[in-house]
Amino acid sequence: MRPMGLLNWLQKRKTGRIIGAQILAHEGGELIQSAALAIHNRMTVIDLSDQLFPYLTMVEGLKLCAQTFNKDVKELSCCAG
Repeated sequence: MRPMGLLNWLQKRKTGRIIGAQILAHEGGELIQSAALAIHNRMTVIDLSDQLFPYLTMVEGLKLCAQTFNKDVKELSCCAG
């Protein structure tokens, strides 16, 4: 069974700095701290895309979501589609 949910980053257009996140997913509460740290540390979507996240975890979805700002979804992980 594939996990279902929605992850959405909000960024400043000019700088790419993450200013918000929307998370609607099973165990979404587990993702909130990672999102809050990214916002607090003034990370950009590129900064987040370059981080290591454990494979096949819910928190990896945050990285995949950030990568969609600069990559076509079809070029992401085989499991992302």
